[in-house]
Formats: sequence, C-alpha cells, structure tokens
Amino acid sequence: MQIAVIGVGYVGLVTAAGLAESGNTVVGYDIDAAKIAKLRRGEAPIYEPGLDRLLARNLQEQRLFFTDELQEALEKAELLFLALPTPSTEKGEADLSYVFAAAEAIAKALGQRSAANSHPLIVVSKSTVPVGTARRLQRFFEERLPGVVRVASNPEFLREGYAVEDFLKPDRVVIGVADPLVGEKLRQLYLPYTRQGNPIYIMDWESAELTKYAANAFLAVRISFMNELAQLCERVGANIDWVRLGMGADSRIGRRYLFAGVGYGGSCFPKDTRALAATARAAGLNLHLVESTIAINAQQRRFFWEKIESYYRGLLRGRRLAVWGVAFKPDTDDIREAPALDILEWLLQAGAHVQVFDPVALPNLQRSHPDWPLTYAQNAYEALQGAEGLIILTEWAEFRQPDWQRLRSAMKHPVIFDGRNLYELSEAENHKIDYFSIGRPAVYAYSHATAS
Repeated sequence: MQIAVIGVGYVGLVTAAGLAESGNTVVGYDIDAAKIAKLRRGEAPIYEPGLDRLLARNLQEQRLFFTDELQEALEKAELLFLALPTPSTEKGEADLSYVFAAAEAIAKALGQRSAANSHPLIVVSKSTVPVGTARRLQRFFEERLPGVVRVASNPEFLREGYAVEDFLKPDRVVIGVADPLVGEKLRQLYLPYTRQGNPIYIMDWESAELTKYAANAFLAVRISFMNELAQLCERVGANIDWVRLGMGADSRIGRRYLFAGVGYGGSCFPKDTRALAATARAAGLNLHLVESTIAINAQQRRFFWEKIESYYRGLLRGRRLAVWGVAFKPDTDDIREAPALDILEWLLQAGAHVQVFDPVALPNLQRSHPDWPLTYAQNAYEALQGAEGLIILTEWAEFRQPDWQRLRSAMKHPVIFDGRNLYELSEAENHKIDYFSIGRPAVYAYSHATAS
C-alpha cells in the first residue's frame, strides 16, 4: 500500500518504519526540515531500541522516504496516518490544535492533487485524541472536500523502550470506523503483524478512542494503587515486595504494573489520565478513581523527596549528591514529566550540588533545562565521586548490579535513596550502606556502624 505518515515524532517514526517493514511504501512528512534531513541520512532523532536498524533497512530497500513537502507526501497516498502531538491544556484537556492545523493543510493539499491521483483517501488518527475527534475530523473534511476523505481511528499502544516490538508484534490492533470498507482496508494492512492470532478489533470511532484512554488510565491506576499501598507498608512495618508477590500470584490480578516507585511519568500516562478526567467532566461525570490516581502520582514524588529531606534534617545546602537516571523509564531518552525533573529541581532549590548520570537522556535534560547548574557525569561511578548520597530515579539495567566496593569507596557518605527498589535490603546491610526505598523497611547499616 502507498502510505503517508504526518508527523515523524516518536509514534509517527515507529509507525512509518514499522509499516514499511511489511512491504508498504511509506512517506514520512514533518515540518521540521532539520529532522527530515537527519532521517534521510538514516539517523533516528529519538532513542528507541531497534529503531535505527529498522530505519536503515527500509531506507536502503527504498520502501521508506521522508519529506518536508506535504504535497509530495500526499501525491500517491491511499492511507494517511496522523501522528501529531496532543499536549495537555491548563485544564487537562487534550490540545487538538496540531491535529486540526494538519487537517487544514491536508485539505488544501488534497485540492491540489493531480487528477491521476485524486482517489479517495483514508485519514487514520494515530494520535491519542479525545472521544469524538474522529467524528469531528470527518465533518471537517466533508465540509471542505465532500466524498474525498474517510476517517478512521487507530490508537497506538506502544511502550517506550519496546515500541518497535510492540508495533511489529502487537497484543491487539484497535480500529474505529464508520465505513466497513475502511475497516477491511485497515484489517488487511495489519494482518502481517497478527499472524500468530493476536486480535484485530474493528469498532466504532468513539469506542476505539476511549479504549486507548481506558487502557492507559487503568495501568496508571495500578501503579498509583501500589504506590499508595507502599506508604501504608512503611507505616505498619510491611514490605511491599512481599505484598506485590502475593497479589500478583492471583490470576485475576497478574504481576505486571504492580511495582511501587517514585511515580509514573512520560508522554502518555500523565497526559492521558488528565484528558480522560477532562472528557468525563465535560460529559457531566467525575471519574473519582482517575482523579485520585493523578493526585497520588503527584504526591508520591513528594513522599520520596521527604525521605531525602528527613535524612539530612533539611540541611541540603552545599551537599554533593549523585543522581542515577533522568529518563522517565529505562530504554528511552524521553524525560517528559519524568519524576527526576521534580527531584532535581527540589535538590537545586535546596542548594545541593548535583552530579547526574543517565545512559542516554542527558542531552535532552541539557536542552530542556540549560540553566540548571548540574554536573553531568560521563558514567555512573563518576557521578558518585565525593557524593554524600545517591538518588536512583530510573531503573536502567546497568544500575541493577553495581560494583558495591567501588560504589562505597567513591562516596563520602554511603547512603542510597532508591526510587525504583532495585536492590535487596540485605545487599545494603552487607555493604554497610544506609538504604531507603519505597514501601520497605529502612536500612541504617552505615549510620549504626559509625555510631557504634
């Protein structure tokens, strides 16, 4: 099939490369000429495992192209995927200005297509958009180009760090349509990715749009539930790790998304929970569970910060502290709404000297906060030099098995504040390290040893 993808950010680029992988001819369009030039050279502007190889292979096979000329992208397209940002407004609603600005440009460009390529076009919304957006888009195109455009909703379910795998081997494909023929066209497009029997669900527009929000909100609910439960564990002397194992063994619950931590972040969960809550309010409802999930997530960062403040009795000014991890999760360079941003800001406001390391996300941190007086370390152990404490905020694999002797000798004061529960309590005890995690007993192995 001949496909155009409008917007080659995170979702759009994975979509474009993934669709080209199964033999389609795909043109990715973006207004950012510098990004397009980089992509034409085979350089991915984001860090996502496996994407660089997918990009290089399909460029070489001439199935994947990039342009900053919209007319060029649309000239032969049968399917056009919209993969545009929908950031939160101040009220938490999804901002659709990018989507409808693109729709306006597409309508204008379609009116200028050559007669040989004036066939109907299926416009597929890949962006995460509020319920009712596909219907609005269909009305929008009908008013300008009657009978030319048919709209579909096809929400993405891509986990950052696993996006290529998720696209090529999806758990499910959700397609929202008003026209069964459009649904069949998209079903045929996705058949190569579902050969193992994973389902393709064809439904109405509104159900498809709501499915995306419902899925992300439910996962966020699980995370916030465990984070709130972790606070109770600390109050009553329980261990959240044991509670998680006992809960997860129940087949009705399962083990995934039951890890306590410093809170969720990224481009999806925060934005989508706020948008779902806003959609409900607009419909005259209050989704109490979703609203509480949002509040708990914000509070969880403060809960972790208070552990740091309490340990130092509020005396952080002038202290040298190390931070491991800036990305909101491992295997991505995405720092959008990452818990680390709040913790770093509070550390700097308290007057601490911060030495920070992340395997891939430091350039994004430098670009987004060039005025922050941080020391950027070249590796994890460089960040520890002379530090009076280590704060772990992302569960990168390379942090899971540290050289304990090297870690302890590098630090002026061996104390770890672990926002991701990476280590066994016994490890801290054995290496005489003070250790504070989430929902588990504190370890005072260094303080008690020096006191005695």
